[in-house]
Amino acid sequence: MSDAATRAADAFAERFGRSPEGVWAAPGRLNVIGEHTDYNGGFVLPIALPHTTRAAVARRDDGRLVLRSLQHPDDDADVAVADLTQGTPSGWAGYVAGVVHELSGHVPGGLDVLVDGDVPAGAGLSSSAALECAVALALRDLLGLDLGPGDLVDLARRAENDFVGAPTGILDQSASVLCQAGAALFLDTRDRSTEQVPFDLDAAGLALLVVDSGVTHDHAESGYGDRRRECEQAASRLGVDLLREVPDVAALEALADGTPEGEVLHRRARHVVTEDARVLRVVDTLRSGDDPRAIGPLLTEGHASLRDDFEVSVPLLDACVEAAVEAGAHGARMVGGGFGGSALALVDVDAVDAVTSAVTARFAREGAPAPRSFVAVPSSGARRLV
Repeated sequence: MSDAATRAADAFAERFGRSPEGVWAAPGRLNVIGEHTDYNGGFVLPIALPHTTRAAVARRDDGRLVLRSLQHPDDDADVAVADLTQGTPSGWAGYVAGVVHELSGHVPGGLDVLVDGDVPAGAGLSSSAALECAVALALRDLLGLDLGPGDLVDLARRAENDFVGAPTGILDQSASVLCQAGAALFLDTRDRSTEQVPFDLDAAGLALLVVDSGVTHDHAESGYGDRRRECEQAASRLGVDLLREVPDVAALEALADGTPEGEVLHRRARHVVTEDARVLRVVDTLRSGDDPRAIGPLLTEGHASLRDDFEVSVPLLDACVEAAVEAGAHGARMVGGGFGGSALALVDVDAVDAVTSAVTARFAREGAPAPRSFVAVPSSGARRLV
Protein backbone atom coordinates (compact mmCIF):
# COMPACT_ATOMS: atom_id res chain seq x y z
CA MET A 1 0.00 0.00 0.00
CA SER A 2 1.37 3.44 -0.91
CA ASP A 3 2.08 6.05 1.74
CA ALA A 4 -0.85 8.14 0.51
CA ALA A 5 -3.25 5.20 0.68
CA THR A 6 -1.99 4.22 4.12
CA ARG A 7 -2.45 7.74 5.45
CA ALA A 8 -6.03 7.90 4.16
CA ALA A 9 -6.90 4.42 5.41
CA ASP A 10 -5.41 5.08 8.85
CA ALA A 11 -7.21 8.41 9.15
CA PHE A 12 -10.48 6.74 8.16
CA ALA A 13 -10.02 4.06 10.82
CA GLU A 14 -9.21 6.69 13.45
CA ARG A 15 -12.29 8.78 12.71
CA PHE A 16 -14.83 6.04 11.93
CA GLY A 17 -13.60 3.19 14.11
CA ARG A 18 -13.36 0.70 11.25
CA SER A 19 -11.38 0.13 8.09
CA PRO A 20 -12.48 1.57 4.74
CA GLU A 21 -13.54 -0.76 1.96
CA GLY A 22 -10.99 0.89 -0.29
CA VAL A 23 -9.04 4.03 -1.14
CA TRP A 24 -9.33 5.77 -4.50
CA ALA A 25 -7.34 8.64 -6.00
CA ALA A 26 -7.89 11.15 -8.78
CA PRO A 27 -5.44 13.83 -9.95
CA GLY A 28 -5.65 17.53 -10.42
CA ARG A 29 -4.93 18.77 -13.90
CA LEU A 30 -2.76 21.31 -15.66
CA ASN A 31 -4.15 22.55 -18.95
CA VAL A 32 -1.25 23.03 -21.35
CA ILE A 33 -3.44 25.03 -23.75
CA GLY A 34 -7.15 25.38 -24.48
CA GLU A 35 -8.81 27.62 -21.89
CA HIS A 36 -12.56 28.33 -21.92
CA THR A 37 -12.93 26.27 -25.08
CA ASP A 38 -14.53 23.17 -23.56
CA TYR A 39 -18.01 24.58 -23.03
CA ASN A 40 -17.79 26.05 -26.53
CA GLY A 41 -17.32 22.61 -28.10
CA GLY A 42 -13.64 23.24 -28.78
CA PHE A 43 -10.27 21.61 -28.19
CA VAL A 44 -8.26 21.21 -24.99
CA LEU A 45 -4.86 19.72 -24.10
CA PRO A 46 -4.49 18.94 -20.37
CA ILE A 47 -2.14 16.70 -18.41
CA ALA A 48 -2.85 15.03 -15.09
CA LEU A 49 -0.74 16.20 -12.18
CA PRO A 50 1.05 13.92 -9.71
CA HIS A 51 -0.99 15.71 -7.03
CA THR A 52 -4.12 13.75 -6.15
CA THR A 53 -7.20 13.75 -3.95
CA ARG A 54 -7.75 10.47 -2.11
CA ALA A 55 -11.10 9.15 -0.89
CA ALA A 56 -11.32 6.35 1.67
CA VAL A 57 -14.87 5.02 1.56
CA ALA A 58 -17.10 2.47 3.28
CA ARG A 59 -20.82 1.82 3.12
CA ARG A 60 -23.26 2.44 5.97
CA ASP A 61 -26.70 0.99 6.67
CA ASP A 62 -28.49 3.94 8.28
CA GLY A 63 -29.03 6.16 5.24
CA ARG A 64 -26.55 8.86 6.24
CA LEU A 65 -23.65 10.44 4.40
CA VAL A 66 -20.83 11.27 6.81
CA LEU A 67 -17.90 13.25 5.42
CA ARG A 68 -14.52 14.06 6.94
CA SER A 69 -11.52 15.85 5.42
CA LEU A 70 -7.94 16.04 6.66
CA GLN A 71 -7.62 19.41 4.93
CA HIS A 72 -10.82 20.78 6.53
CA PRO A 73 -10.89 19.19 10.01
CA ASP A 74 -13.40 21.71 11.37
CA ASP A 75 -15.81 21.40 8.47
CA ASP A 76 -17.34 17.91 8.70
CA ALA A 77 -20.71 17.01 7.21
CA ASP A 78 -23.35 14.53 8.34
CA VAL A 79 -26.59 14.46 6.35
CA ALA A 80 -29.19 11.93 5.29
CA VAL A 81 -28.74 10.81 1.69
CA ALA A 82 -32.46 11.43 1.18
CA ASP A 83 -32.01 15.06 2.27
CA LEU A 84 -29.26 16.00 -0.19
CA THR A 85 -30.27 19.08 -2.16
CA GLN A 86 -28.41 21.61 -4.29
CA GLY A 87 -26.06 23.57 -2.06
CA THR A 88 -26.56 21.35 1.01
CA PRO A 89 -24.04 20.50 2.25
CA SER A 90 -21.88 23.34 0.97
CA GLY A 91 -18.14 23.94 0.76
CA TRP A 92 -15.80 21.05 0.00
CA ALA A 93 -18.43 18.53 1.11
CA GLY A 94 -20.77 19.67 -1.66
CA TYR A 95 -18.56 18.12 -4.34
CA VAL A 96 -18.78 14.71 -2.64
CA ALA A 97 -22.47 15.11 -1.92
CA GLY A 98 -23.14 16.03 -5.54
CA VAL A 99 -21.69 12.74 -6.76
CA VAL A 100 -23.63 10.78 -4.13
CA HIS A 101 -26.80 12.67 -5.03
CA GLU A 102 -26.42 11.63 -8.67
CA LEU A 103 -26.30 7.99 -7.53
CA SER A 104 -28.58 8.27 -4.50
CA GLY A 105 -30.82 5.48 -5.74
CA HIS A 106 -27.86 3.11 -5.51
CA VAL A 107 -26.69 4.13 -2.02
CA PRO A 108 -29.78 4.16 0.22
CA GLY A 109 -27.71 2.85 3.11
CA GLY A 110 -25.33 5.80 3.07
CA LEU A 111 -21.56 6.18 3.15
CA ASP A 112 -18.61 7.17 5.29
CA VAL A 113 -16.02 9.15 3.31
CA LEU A 114 -12.62 10.41 4.46
CA VAL A 115 -10.89 12.82 2.06
CA ASP A 116 -7.19 13.59 1.91
CA GLY A 117 -5.17 15.21 -0.83
CA ASP A 118 -2.48 17.57 -2.02
CA VAL A 119 -4.08 19.27 -5.04
CA PRO A 120 -3.93 22.98 -4.17
CA ALA A 121 -7.46 24.34 -3.75
CA GLY A 122 -8.40 27.52 -5.59
CA ALA A 123 -5.21 27.38 -7.66
CA GLY A 124 -6.79 26.66 -11.04
CA LEU A 125 -5.60 23.05 -10.91
CA SER A 126 -9.01 21.40 -10.61
CA SER A 127 -9.04 20.27 -7.01
CA SER A 128 -12.84 20.05 -7.18
CA ALA A 129 -12.84 17.71 -10.18
CA ALA A 130 -10.22 15.52 -8.52
CA LEU A 131 -12.48 15.15 -5.50
CA GLU A 132 -15.56 14.39 -7.61
CA CYS A 133 -13.74 11.84 -9.76
CA ALA A 134 -12.16 10.00 -6.83
CA VAL A 135 -15.58 9.59 -5.21
CA ALA A 136 -17.29 8.68 -8.49
CA LEU A 137 -14.73 5.93 -9.13
CA ALA A 138 -15.11 4.68 -5.56
CA LEU A 139 -18.88 4.40 -5.88
CA ARG A 140 -18.63 2.66 -9.24
CA ASP A 141 -16.34 0.02 -7.76
CA LEU A 142 -18.12 -0.40 -4.43
CA LEU A 143 -21.59 -0.61 -5.93
CA GLY A 144 -20.63 -2.63 -9.00
CA LEU A 145 -22.08 -0.05 -11.39
CA ASP A 146 -21.67 -0.35 -15.14
CA LEU A 147 -20.00 3.02 -15.70
CA GLY A 148 -17.29 3.56 -18.28
CA PRO A 149 -14.74 6.39 -18.22
CA GLY A 150 -17.05 8.72 -20.14
CA ASP A 151 -19.88 7.97 -17.73
CA LEU A 152 -17.64 8.89 -14.79
CA VAL A 153 -16.75 12.17 -16.48
CA ASP A 154 -20.41 13.01 -17.00
CA LEU A 155 -21.35 11.98 -13.47
CA ALA A 156 -18.67 14.17 -11.92
CA ARG A 157 -19.50 17.11 -14.18
CA ARG A 158 -23.20 16.92 -13.30
CA ALA A 159 -22.26 17.01 -9.63
CA GLU A 160 -20.31 20.23 -10.18
CA ASN A 161 -22.80 21.86 -12.56
CA ASP A 162 -26.11 20.87 -11.02
CA PHE A 163 -25.39 20.33 -7.31
CA VAL A 164 -22.56 22.78 -6.60
CA GLY A 165 -23.73 25.26 -9.24
CA ALA A 166 -20.43 25.84 -11.05
CA PRO A 167 -21.08 26.09 -14.83
CA THR A 168 -17.93 24.29 -16.00
CA GLY A 169 -17.39 22.22 -19.13
CA ILE A 170 -15.93 18.71 -19.30
CA LEU A 171 -12.24 19.60 -19.38
CA ASP A 172 -11.46 19.12 -15.70
CA GLN A 173 -13.26 15.84 -15.14
CA SER A 174 -12.04 14.43 -18.47
CA ALA A 175 -8.44 15.16 -17.54
CA SER A 176 -8.81 13.65 -14.08
CA VAL A 177 -10.28 10.41 -15.45
CA LEU A 178 -8.70 9.98 -18.88
CA CYS A 179 -5.13 11.32 -18.74
CA GLN A 180 -2.19 8.93 -18.93
CA ALA A 181 1.36 9.21 -17.62
CA GLY A 182 3.82 10.70 -20.10
CA ALA A 183 1.14 12.16 -22.36
CA ALA A 184 -1.13 15.15 -22.83
CA LEU A 185 -4.80 14.46 -23.51
CA PHE A 186 -5.98 15.98 -26.79
CA LEU A 187 -9.75 16.14 -26.38
CA ASP A 188 -12.34 17.32 -28.87
CA THR A 189 -15.09 18.36 -26.47
CA ARG A 190 -17.76 18.33 -29.19
CA ASP A 191 -17.51 14.68 -30.24
CA ARG A 192 -15.58 13.52 -27.13
CA SER A 193 -12.81 11.92 -29.23
CA THR A 194 -9.41 11.71 -27.52
CA GLU A 195 -5.78 11.17 -28.37
CA GLN A 196 -2.88 10.61 -26.00
CA VAL A 197 -0.16 12.91 -27.37
CA PRO A 198 3.39 12.07 -26.20
CA PHE A 199 4.62 14.82 -23.90
CA ASP A 200 8.07 13.87 -22.62
CA LEU A 201 9.51 17.28 -21.81
CA ASP A 202 12.31 15.85 -19.70
CA ALA A 203 13.78 14.10 -22.76
CA ALA A 204 13.96 17.52 -24.44
CA GLY A 205 15.60 19.14 -21.42
CA LEU A 206 12.43 21.03 -20.58
CA ALA A 207 10.09 21.41 -17.61
CA LEU A 208 6.63 22.82 -16.99
CA LEU A 209 6.97 25.12 -14.00
CA VAL A 210 3.71 25.83 -12.19
CA VAL A 211 3.41 28.92 -10.00
CA ASP A 212 0.45 29.35 -7.66
CA SER A 213 -0.33 33.07 -7.48
CA GLY A 214 -2.04 32.67 -4.14
CA VAL A 215 -5.09 34.49 -5.49
CA THR A 216 -7.89 31.98 -4.97
CA HIS A 217 -10.98 31.65 -7.11
CA ASP A 218 -14.33 29.89 -7.03
CA HIS A 219 -16.11 28.97 -10.25
CA ALA A 220 -19.46 29.02 -8.52
CA GLU A 221 -18.98 32.63 -7.43
CA SER A 222 -16.56 34.21 -9.92
CA GLY A 223 -17.18 35.70 -13.36
CA TYR A 224 -16.82 32.27 -14.96
CA GLY A 225 -20.56 32.00 -15.47
CA ASP A 226 -20.67 35.46 -17.04
CA ARG A 227 -18.08 34.42 -19.61
CA ARG A 228 -20.03 31.31 -20.49
CA ARG A 229 -23.21 33.32 -20.99
CA GLU A 230 -21.36 35.82 -23.17
CA CYS A 231 -20.06 33.00 -25.36
CA GLU A 232 -23.59 31.62 -25.71
CA GLN A 233 -24.85 35.07 -26.68
CA ALA A 234 -22.08 35.46 -29.26
CA ALA A 235 -22.86 32.05 -30.77
CA SER A 236 -26.55 32.92 -30.96
CA ARG A 237 -25.86 36.19 -32.77
CA LEU A 238 -23.62 34.37 -35.23
CA GLY A 239 -26.28 31.74 -35.88
CA VAL A 240 -24.28 28.77 -34.61
CA ASP A 241 -24.86 26.38 -31.73
CA LEU A 242 -21.28 26.58 -30.46
CA LEU A 243 -18.39 28.97 -31.10
CA ARG A 244 -16.40 25.93 -32.22
CA GLU A 245 -18.42 26.12 -35.43
CA VAL A 246 -17.10 29.59 -36.36
CA PRO A 247 -14.59 28.98 -39.20
CA ASP A 248 -12.20 31.86 -38.57
CA VAL A 249 -11.74 35.27 -36.96
CA ALA A 250 -13.06 37.06 -40.05
CA ALA A 251 -16.46 35.47 -39.45
CA LEU A 252 -16.69 37.30 -36.12
CA GLU A 253 -16.94 40.77 -37.64
CA ALA A 254 -20.73 40.61 -37.49
CA LEU A 255 -20.42 40.92 -33.70
CA ALA A 256 -18.46 44.17 -33.83
CA ASP A 257 -21.51 46.37 -34.39
CA GLY A 258 -20.16 49.46 -32.66
CA THR A 259 -22.12 48.87 -29.45
CA PRO A 260 -20.35 48.21 -26.13
CA GLU A 261 -22.09 44.84 -25.84
CA GLY A 262 -21.15 43.89 -29.37
CA GLU A 263 -17.49 44.77 -28.77
CA VAL A 264 -17.41 42.59 -25.63
CA LEU A 265 -18.98 39.63 -27.41
CA HIS A 266 -16.55 40.07 -30.30
CA ARG A 267 -13.57 39.87 -27.93
CA ARG A 268 -14.95 36.85 -26.07
CA ALA A 269 -15.58 34.96 -29.32
CA ARG A 270 -12.20 35.96 -30.73
CA HIS A 271 -10.47 34.36 -27.78
CA VAL A 272 -12.32 31.08 -28.27
CA VAL A 273 -11.69 30.90 -32.01
CA THR A 274 -7.99 31.77 -31.73
CA GLU A 275 -7.51 29.49 -28.72
CA ASP A 276 -8.89 26.52 -30.61
CA ALA A 277 -6.38 27.28 -33.38
CA ARG A 278 -3.57 27.46 -30.82
CA VAL A 279 -4.46 24.04 -29.43
CA LEU A 280 -4.30 22.51 -32.90
CA ARG A 281 -0.93 24.11 -33.59
CA VAL A 282 0.50 22.85 -30.29
CA VAL A 283 -0.78 19.34 -30.95
CA ASP A 284 0.69 19.35 -34.48
CA THR A 285 4.07 20.38 -33.05
CA LEU A 286 4.05 17.65 -30.42
CA ARG A 287 2.86 14.97 -32.86
CA SER A 288 5.59 15.83 -35.35
CA GLY A 289 8.38 15.33 -32.84
CA ASP A 290 9.62 18.90 -33.36
CA ASP A 291 11.38 20.68 -30.51
CA PRO A 292 8.67 21.35 -27.89
CA ARG A 293 10.22 24.76 -27.28
CA ALA A 294 8.31 25.84 -30.37
CA ILE A 295 5.05 25.81 -28.43
CA GLY A 296 6.29 28.47 -26.02
CA PRO A 297 5.18 31.54 -28.00
CA LEU A 298 1.72 30.00 -28.41
CA LEU A 299 1.41 29.72 -24.63
CA THR A 300 2.29 33.39 -24.19
CA GLU A 301 -0.06 34.36 -27.00
CA GLY A 302 -2.81 32.44 -25.24
CA HIS A 303 -2.20 34.37 -22.05
CA ALA A 304 -2.51 37.69 -23.87
CA SER A 305 -5.83 36.53 -25.30
CA LEU A 306 -7.13 35.46 -21.87
CA ARG A 307 -5.97 38.79 -20.42
CA ASP A 308 -7.21 41.15 -23.12
CA ASP A 309 -10.05 39.43 -25.00
CA PHE A 310 -11.51 37.17 -22.32
CA GLU A 311 -10.54 39.36 -19.36
CA VAL A 312 -10.10 36.57 -16.82
CA SER A 313 -6.53 37.21 -15.70
CA VAL A 314 -5.49 39.20 -12.64
CA PRO A 315 -2.48 41.53 -12.19
CA LEU A 316 -0.45 39.01 -10.21
CA LEU A 317 -0.85 36.36 -12.92
CA ASP A 318 0.17 38.92 -15.55
CA ALA A 319 3.23 39.78 -13.47
CA CYS A 320 4.09 36.10 -13.11
CA VAL A 321 3.93 35.49 -16.88
CA GLU A 322 5.92 38.62 -17.64
CA ALA A 323 8.65 37.81 -15.11
CA ALA A 324 8.96 34.21 -16.29
CA VAL A 325 9.37 35.18 -19.95
CA GLU A 326 11.84 37.95 -19.08
CA ALA A 327 13.88 35.38 -17.11
CA GLY A 328 14.15 33.03 -20.08
CA ALA A 329 10.98 30.94 -20.16
CA HIS A 330 10.08 29.91 -23.70
CA GLY A 331 6.46 30.77 -22.97
CA ALA A 332 4.07 31.22 -20.07
CA ARG A 333 0.37 31.70 -19.39
CA MET A 334 -2.30 31.61 -16.73
CA VAL A 335 -4.13 28.30 -16.40
CA GLY A 336 -7.64 27.41 -15.31
CA GLY A 337 -10.83 29.41 -15.38
CA GLY A 338 -9.19 32.63 -14.27
CA PHE A 339 -9.82 35.33 -11.67
CA GLY A 340 -6.87 33.90 -9.75
CA GLY A 341 -5.12 30.56 -9.62
CA SER A 342 -1.84 29.53 -11.21
CA ALA A 343 0.41 30.14 -14.19
CA LEU A 344 2.64 27.73 -16.08
CA ALA A 345 5.97 28.42 -17.74
CA LEU A 346 7.83 26.25 -20.25
CA VAL A 347 11.47 26.43 -19.20
CA ASP A 348 14.74 24.65 -19.77
CA VAL A 349 15.44 22.26 -16.93
CA ASP A 350 18.61 24.10 -15.96
CA ALA A 351 16.67 27.40 -15.83
CA VAL A 352 13.96 26.32 -13.38
CA ASP A 353 15.68 27.87 -10.38
CA ALA A 354 16.46 31.12 -12.19
CA VAL A 355 12.89 31.55 -13.44
CA THR A 356 11.48 30.65 -10.03
CA SER A 357 13.74 33.23 -8.38
CA ALA A 358 12.75 35.90 -10.91
CA VAL A 359 9.04 35.29 -10.33
CA THR A 360 9.52 35.30 -6.56
CA ALA A 361 11.38 38.60 -6.77
CA ARG A 362 8.61 40.08 -8.93
CA PHE A 363 5.99 38.98 -6.40
CA ALA A 364 7.98 40.71 -3.67
CA ARG A 365 8.02 43.93 -5.70
CA GLU A 366 4.26 43.61 -6.12
CA GLY A 367 3.89 43.29 -2.36
CA ALA A 368 2.72 39.67 -2.60
CA PRO A 369 3.91 36.67 -0.55
CA ALA A 370 6.42 34.31 -2.15
CA PRO A 371 4.49 31.94 -4.42
CA ARG A 372 4.47 28.17 -4.16
CA SER A 373 5.84 26.50 -7.27
CA PHE A 374 6.53 23.00 -8.57
CA VAL A 375 7.44 21.18 -11.77
CA ALA A 376 4.49 19.34 -13.32
CA VAL A 377 5.02 15.83 -14.68
CA PRO A 378 2.31 14.23 -16.86
CA SER A 379 0.78 11.58 -14.60
CA SER A 380 -1.94 8.94 -14.44
CA GLY A 381 -5.67 9.49 -14.19
CA ALA A 382 -8.12 8.29 -11.54
CA ARG A 383 -7.39 4.88 -10.04
CA ARG A 384 -7.98 2.61 -7.07
CA LEU A 385 -5.07 2.56 -4.64
CA VAL A 386 -6.23 -0.28 -2.39
